[in-house]
Amino acid sequence: MAVRRVIQTDEKLPLLQAFPLAAQHLMAMFGATVLVPLLTGLDPAVGLMTSGFGTLLYLVITKGKIPSYLGSSFAFIAPLAAVVGGVTAGAANKPEMIPYALGGIVVAGLMYVVVAGLIKLFGTGWLYKALPPALVGAVVIIIGLGLAGVAIKMSLFEFANPANGLRWDYLAVATITLAAAIAFSSYFKGFAATIPILLGIIVGYAAAIPFGLVDFAKVAQADWVGLPQLTIAKFEPSAILLIAPVAFVVIIEHIGHLLVINEITGKDFNPLLPQSLIGDGLATAFSGLVGGTPSTTYAENIGVMAVTKIYSVQLFWIAGALAAIIGGFVPKVGAVISSIPGPVMGGVSILLFGLIASSGLRMLVDSGIDYSHSRNLILSSVVLVIGIGMEVGGIAIPLGRYTVPGMALATLIGVLLNLILPRESEGLMVDSPDFSGELQAEAAAKEAS
Repeated sequence: MAVRRVIQTDEKLPLLQAFPLAAQHLMAMFGATVLVPLLTGLDPAVGLMTSGFGTLLYLVITKGKIPSYLGSSFAFIAPLAAVVGGVTAGAANKPEMIPYALGGIVVAGLMYVVVAGLIKLFGTGWLYKALPPALVGAVVIIIGLGLAGVAIKMSLFEFANPANGLRWDYLAVATITLAAAIAFSSYFKGFAATIPILLGIIVGYAAAIPFGLVDFAKVAQADWVGLPQLTIAKFEPSAILLIAPVAFVVIIEHIGHLLVINEITGKDFNPLLPQSLIGDGLATAFSGLVGGTPSTTYAENIGVMAVTKIYSVQLFWIAGALAAIIGGFVPKVGAVISSIPGPVMGGVSILLFGLIASSGLRMLVDSGIDYSHSRNLILSSVVLVIGIGMEVGGIAIPLGRYTVPGMALATLIGVLLNLILPRESEGLMVDSPDFSGELQAEAAAKEAS
């Protein structure tokens, strides 16, 4: 049954229309949301469940006014891997460290709440002064390019370890996966163009079966109905120092996403920014408490709204409930997710990590930064070289039982440089920098029109 071209945020749809439309939002966030726990050693089923519960919590706190879905944040991959190990750290997974990583996620979520209070009191100007576009854009580039080696290793080597020798079947599957994701993104229109990661994973998964790369044993053994395998957070200062500060980067992204939602829906949600950040923060803290991933508002779902012109918050209530039920109480789904072969993840990661890096570069270009001024030039240059150099070179600074990854150290140095470099050489900046979510949503809107 056809619906009107524009459905506003407070409108309700008949359930026969609402459920398939909500399923679109579920599919849009699915690929990226489960990829983060797969890369960091966390439980993807729990990650899916907490994204659903987190979205419902967010909607409660914002009184059901802002149409948003909360999925797994890629900004936390490097520090999580530094604590947990796993494929992104180039080392064996350390399950015993997972509770301490979760403690860092909890504190990160609480930092959202603190910043929300400060924004309520002082506005957002102080935040942009502390984290100017020249710094945030460079950090976003590091998040993408710093993970480039991980994507290549997953695409070529068993267990992402070059010592195991190049696997031609891995290369073939990764190539098929990447080609499919690119094709869906570039040659398809409408909703299919908004979920290229999920569709690429599906095609890659199917391609991996003839190569014998999919282990169906655990899938067959898994029950259809069961309880989630929760992991309770533990707290340790060094793990918290590694993970929690990344919250500031995600907070900036959150603000950018809210501005895009304003533009798409034609409504002004800026007065609800503190509640929006509190909702995201408490969702992240809850997720960390029980074994899930840190959350962020998802550009993929903003893109779906831009394409469909349907902004009803009702759809996000349903999508959140579906994710919570499927991820938490259908173990068969978790087993299928865990059976995704490494080269499939590698293939989609090549595109996904590249898009993250490109969005950071686009942010630097579009935010009006004047690189003839030494402040901006020094800030971006130092952060990029330290961050990318350490990540690609596999270099980390020891910190107790853990190591400080390049992204974390580069961000810290960037903040210090921002404090000490003279302001008169800062050049041009804007009040609300462009972010990957904005770019993806705008691109989706243009394609739809």
